[in-house]
Amino acid sequence: MGRAVGIDLGTTNSAIAVLEGGEPTIIANAEGTRTTPSVVAFSKTGEVLVGEIAKRQAVTNVDRTISSVKRHMGTDWSVNIDDKKYTAQEISARILSKLKRDAEEYLGEPVTDAVITVPAYFNDAERQATKDAGQIAGLNVLRIINEPTAAALAYGLEKGKEDELILVFDLGGGTFDVSLLEIGKDDDGFSTIQVRATAGDNRLGGDDWDQRIVDWLIEQVKAKSGADLSKDPVALQRLRAAAEQAKKELSSAMSTNISLQYLSVTADGPVHLDETLTRAKFEEMTSDLLERTKAPFEKVIKDAGISVSEIDHVVLVGGSTRMPAVAELVKKLTGGREPNKGVNPDEVVAVGAALQAGVIQGDRKDVLLIDVTPLSLGIETMGGVMDKVIERNTAIPTKASRVYSTAADGQTSVLVQVFQGERQFTADNKSLGNFELSGIAPAPRGVPQIEVTFDIDANGIVHVSAKDLGTGKETAVTITGGSALSKEEIDRMVNEAAQHEEDDKKRREELEIRNSAEQLVYTIEKTLKEDADKVSEATRQEVQGDLDAVKEALKGSDIEAVKSTVEKLNQSAMKIGQEVYQNAQAAQAAAEAGAPQTSSSPSDDDVIDAEVVDEDDK
Repeated sequence: MGRAVGIDLGTTNSAIAVLEGGEPTIIANAEGTRTTPSVVAFSKTGEVLVGEIAKRQAVTNVDRTISSVKRHMGTDWSVNIDDKKYTAQEISARILSKLKRDAEEYLGEPVTDAVITVPAYFNDAERQATKDAGQIAGLNVLRIINEPTAAALAYGLEKGKEDELILVFDLGGGTFDVSLLEIGKDDDGFSTIQVRATAGDNRLGGDDWDQRIVDWLIEQVKAKSGADLSKDPVALQRLRAAAEQAKKELSSAMSTNISLQYLSVTADGPVHLDETLTRAKFEEMTSDLLERTKAPFEKVIKDAGISVSEIDHVVLVGGSTRMPAVAELVKKLTGGREPNKGVNPDEVVAVGAALQAGVIQGDRKDVLLIDVTPLSLGIETMGGVMDKVIERNTAIPTKASRVYSTAADGQTSVLVQVFQGERQFTADNKSLGNFELSGIAPAPRGVPQIEVTFDIDANGIVHVSAKDLGTGKETAVTITGGSALSKEEIDRMVNEAAQHEEDDKKRREELEIRNSAEQLVYTIEKTLKEDADKVSEATRQEVQGDLDAVKEALKGSDIEAVKSTVEKLNQSAMKIGQEVYQNAQAAQAAAEAGAPQTSSSPSDDDVIDAEVVDEDDK
């Protein structure tokens, strides 16, 4: 059996670690560095280059070099090289393969199993794509775990903290997460690490800071020489490399010089660049990016139900947290608490992944990790309502079921549509996929019992099944489709949920009134048909008139008209019950008059008062 490793598959850099003697060790790559650039290139001769060597040749091989592929995981993105299409999973698999090879060279034995980390806010498709990439690279993916959780695992065990709240602020190359975790330790030294809440932005990271410098440099060149470098791929690649370097230098220096010769050629001759960028100017041009980290932070504090003062430790993860403005903002958000400087932000996630691999393999038995699902999951019900089966921040693995029924008489199949998000209507949430359950026995609507079960495994990957409790027929599916959540989609699912809460509530109430009205019409029409011989013609005509009024109101948009006609129908429909019971009592009296008395009639004492409880009011 081969060794198990922990892998941090990052947007800009990746790392791999292994347990040696029960303790995690970062494995240096073949080039001797402890992190590997997440860059893949195809040379003109067809050779596949990965890591530092691929990054170095990017300027001269722009069209055949791929970086930041993590941002495309879970989408239909692909790149064509030499008439062959490569998906994001395949490119990521190249990075994982190099990490695997370097680890095998270091260990002197095969590496077969891995725990791979993903941003906490990765959706189902992105997690599945990451798992697929691992399998393409020849790895048995033991577990997909969240990056902040892995970081807390490494930090918590290393420091031996007891019963404390840790806030992990994870700003990587392409993604951003904030997570609050609770670490507890019993007398035997057994640690439990439980995620309390998580939030983030899958479209925010160090790449965005780099791009601001690139945009600024393009403006400077255009203003001075008239040359527009935005359409020149070779010049852009050189600018990106220079921007990344400048960003790193500004983490320790107050200014940096960016000098690039022969960027382009105009009628006036070659175009050179020589600019000085100060830290103040850099922070000014990226202030809105920093501002975007505040909302997820505040959401985590709110969802966890704590105050900032209750946070015991703050851990910064991801190379982008080295920017002074980021560290300063975190300090401000946490009430002046200094972020912990004892962990390496580039390595701590891989270390935590290696520890989790050790736990799964049985090499470490002193820790239990409990993660959560970042977004609510549910299905579409009548009227496009999102019925949440599993709420966000629910501990995983988890399983939940709910029973639904058919919406029409004689319905023999149902379409189960699965959604992810926080809004009350599915149109505002993210579709994960759908499947059909057929073979339902024909019956009046509302009679069949269809149990829908959501099962989220420890990787955060969703499995859904639907079962007809009457026939026993069952259909199950693992949700693997869908596309990445854009910033706009995340906003719709989470941030706008609060803004539109009142509108959603009103729309839902109106829909419930309409659904109730339709159900009332159906029930009374059925009663009129079944008890036709027990209802007088006058009552029948009155009720039918009220039924027609409700149907007409349902065609319009005036919800008050629906409510008033329903109220009138309820009053007239009571006459049906009165006449049915009167006829029944009259028939019973006639029967008793024509037969010998064998028992006393029920007295008032035999009547039991009962209250009908509406399930919706519980």
